Amino acid sequence: MTALTFLADPARRNVAVLATAQALFHCTQTMSIATTPLAAFVMLGPESKILATMPIFLAHLGLMCTTLPAALLMGRIGRRPGFTLGATLGIVGGLVSFAGIWWQSFTLLCVGGFLQGSSAAFAWHYRFAATDVADLSFRAKAISLVMAGGVLAGIVGPEMAKWAVDLLHPVVFAGVYLTISATAAAMLLLMQLIQIPTPAKTDTGAGGRPMSEIARQPVFIAAAMSSMIGYAVMTLVMSATPLAMYGCGFGFGDSATVIQIHVLAMFVPSFFTGHLVTKFGAKPIVLAGAVIEIACALTNLSGITFWHFAIANLFVGLGWNFCYVGGTTLLTTAYRSEERAKVQGTHDFLVYATTALAAGTSGTLQAQAGWSALNMVAIPALVLLIGVIGWLAMRPSPRGASAVS
Repeated sequence: MTALTFLADPARRNVAVLATAQALFHCTQTMSIATTPLAAFVMLGPESKILATMPIFLAHLGLMCTTLPAALLMGRIGRRPGFTLGATLGIVGGLVSFAGIWWQSFTLLCVGGFLQGSSAAFAWHYRFAATDVADLSFRAKAISLVMAGGVLAGIVGPEMAKWAVDLLHPVVFAGVYLTISATAAAMLLLMQLIQIPTPAKTDTGAGGRPMSEIARQPVFIAAAMSSMIGYAVMTLVMSATPLAMYGCGFGFGDSATVIQIHVLAMFVPSFFTGHLVTKFGAKPIVLAGAVIEIACALTNLSGITFWHFAIANLFVGLGWNFCYVGGTTLLTTAYRSEERAKVQGTHDFLVYATTALAAGTSGTLQAQAGWSALNMVAIPALVLLIGVIGWLAMRPSPRGASAVS
């Protein structure tokens, strides 16, 4: 299929726009991940260093608090207005974080993190928006292609952070947050190009079965656990990596390069993850992701050279991709069309509540217990995920269940 033929199809054209927006969104995320823990660490006094990941925790808290309202709001007003609001929050969040660096205010840096997280709650729905206009045969690939937009972020995001870190010298890090705001502004403009119909009244989150009934389905439990554990382990390791590398004597450029490898590992597989899910089913892909994330923890436990950090972050990025794409695909088999908004919102609320906890504890674990203890915490959680997927696999599939499950 040529590019022109691909873009002539409305569903595929929307996927292309959403993938580009996803790339820009993850550029902002990558810049923030590479910069914020170190910016906070340098700003804080000796007795407060354990709070260095607090802005990252608050970003995840903003994500958690906003994700269900964002889903329900877009269920009522449509994707384009919702994504426009989300990008606006990203612009404001970057500017507030910039003010925090400029005036050396840890409080403003935290507020900016919360706003950026609230913005991300909308942007993480890009993958769901791709399924709004995709038929069943294209659904897994649509999710995967949108997630693949993060490949550009893996290449460009850390380089943007390296370029901007001293842009407003001598105020180190301030330029990064101005660049984050500018990138969010580009996302806002791009969102005006998507063409997704405003949802019918039956798709506002109020129709269908009660959420308590939906959440009791084994497939929903497995989908949520796949995303929650896969993402939480990734957040735990990723949030603490710049601090661990700083403690081992590595500079900002080294940690930014490791984050670059990590983000590429998160998103490059998305070019083929959808094909793997279609061929083998979502459950084997999630299992593979959990095993790969265990390999990340074992690599981090085996040494603290640059390549230990780099390879471990490659593993955790790849494992996250398999767990998250597989879990998202499983989730699409757990709801009816009129239940879409509330199920997607509830799923993401659970995921980001878990990642907020992981981000909030990573700094404390790193400072109080050490890098090895932090990685050991991840292994039991991943073993639990393997058990949950095995439990689902042993259950008979419901009549009419999708082949992707």
